Amino acid sequence: MTAPNRNALWARTLVDELAQAGVTAVCIAPGSRSTPLTAAFDRHEDVRTFSHLDERSAAYFALGRAKRTGEVTPLVCTSGTAAVNFHPAVVEASQARVPMLLLTADRPPELRDSGANQTIDQEKLYGDSVRWYRDLPEPEPTNRKLRRLRTDAARALSTATGTPPGPVHLNVPFRKPLEPVHVEGDVPDDLDSLAVEGRDGPFVSTSRGTPTVSETDLHELAETLSEAERGLLVAGPEDPRLDTEAITALAHATGFPVLADPLSGMRFGGHVRTVPVCGGYDAYLAPDVTDDWPGPDVVVRFGASPTSKPLRKYLARTDARQVLVDPAGEWREAEFTASDLVVADPGRLAGDLSRLVRGSRSEASSDWRDRFESAEEVHWNVFADAESADAGTVHEGAILADATDLAPEPATLVVSNSMPVRDLDRFAEPSTASRTVLANRGASGIDGVTSTALGAGSATTDHLTYVTGDLAYYHDMNGLLALGRCGVEATIVLINNDGGGIFHMLPIEQFDPPFTGQFKTPHGLDFRPTEDIYALGFARVETREAFREAYRESVAAPGAQVIEVSSDAESSHRTRERLREQVVAELS
Repeated sequence: MTAPNRNALWARTLVDELAQAGVTAVCIAPGSRSTPLTAAFDRHEDVRTFSHLDERSAAYFALGRAKRTGEVTPLVCTSGTAAVNFHPAVVEASQARVPMLLLTADRPPELRDSGANQTIDQEKLYGDSVRWYRDLPEPEPTNRKLRRLRTDAARALSTATGTPPGPVHLNVPFRKPLEPVHVEGDVPDDLDSLAVEGRDGPFVSTSRGTPTVSETDLHELAETLSEAERGLLVAGPEDPRLDTEAITALAHATGFPVLADPLSGMRFGGHVRTVPVCGGYDAYLAPDVTDDWPGPDVVVRFGASPTSKPLRKYLARTDARQVLVDPAGEWREAEFTASDLVVADPGRLAGDLSRLVRGSRSEASSDWRDRFESAEEVHWNVFADAESADAGTVHEGAILADATDLAPEPATLVVSNSMPVRDLDRFAEPSTASRTVLANRGASGIDGVTSTALGAGSATTDHLTYVTGDLAYYHDMNGLLALGRCGVEATIVLINNDGGGIFHMLPIEQFDPPFTGQFKTPHGLDFRPTEDIYALGFARVETREAFREAYRESVAAPGAQVIEVSSDAESSHRTRERLREQVVAELS
């Protein structure tokens, strides 16, 4: 590897090592101090570059790619506040366990704490939100430092994809010249080939073991499941997604119903036809219903805390043995009623248990399964009847159901926070359809969701449907630049209820003021001009049938289209309440 100066050599070595270790794409935000890194990535034929004008959007785009693939898409930015704009996505990646690598260019050390332009304290900038931080040394063309640089790059990727996955931050200082200009004598001719060229593959290969429990603990848990007449498997949100095959095998062995969060990977797929997968629990796990049910004997929980508050509260009301399975040994259960923490790989544990469990097939266990299957039937029948009765109006939950049902096979579906993810949880019926469903539930913010969706879409040939509310759409309109700059096609469903509809769920709704002005905050924005700004199709619909037609047209069309659905937040919320009350009344 030849280079005109030490900065170019340093950057090329770092980029070459990342590519050797499997990096295939990078997100770059333009800037001067990061020039060596940008030039090195741009010239590497095995790495695809995505150029982003907005650092926050770039970070969420990389997050979306990693959510969809489980692999790292590094981020490059210049010094100063550019690096700060990565921070929201770093927090989300940390909370949601999504691999990420941040390469923040920096000024040389003597300029820190000097008032120099575009110079801030970037050391440990992201605090505890990163799995590992290193302030790289200044570029120096010596064998030992180049080997260390390759080792750091390999270690960074290994840590980012480890247990638990998450962000890693490498701060990369450069002094001028930043461009690949020739500097006489800057790079020695006698550098060792191992330091300059690396190895065939990663410079350091990391072999990670799979966390498992002892045979004694495994058999004890298997015996508990075998003896249980009323058990539950709860599949919460997870990045990377859960091992559906192993959990399906455990559901077969135990006969337990599976309460599947739409973000778990268990709500959709071929396994739904063979095991009892429940998705309507958000409507029927109310005290008015479950107080008359016998409680579960044991609950085994995989993934993060479920999206559904009624499900979380139901689990908190039980006195069952609750087993949290977490490969990192972290606590992800905010009700604090779980009794066991099992530090093990979820897929391996579920597979091992499925081979040991002797499932109960007693009358009591059959009655238990029947309760959930009957409750599911009531919920979906009530929703179907409401759909028929309200065919000419717009209920936001029905839009999520339609987007899930009508998407082609296979499809990647990304939903925003606030009401879209909750409506998906309540109204997206389990099915055998091939769906990869994603959302930013680590920190559950509405910032950057558009960029996350388009990042996920860039990583697959699946059709991409992105469902968002108006505030989230407004918050990340910059992210729409990726449609053209990064070549992403999508159907974007924009549910516009003119403000923060989720606040209708809170008691503050009864106090106006300040409810309308300070919480719902109607904006009155017309989003149609985004059609011209971002060169996308735009259609506005006001009925469910019109939405269905527009959605089918969008799926069949190339490029990107926005379907804006005009809705009334209060009316939709009242409909949710009415449907829940009807389900509860029929089951009580």
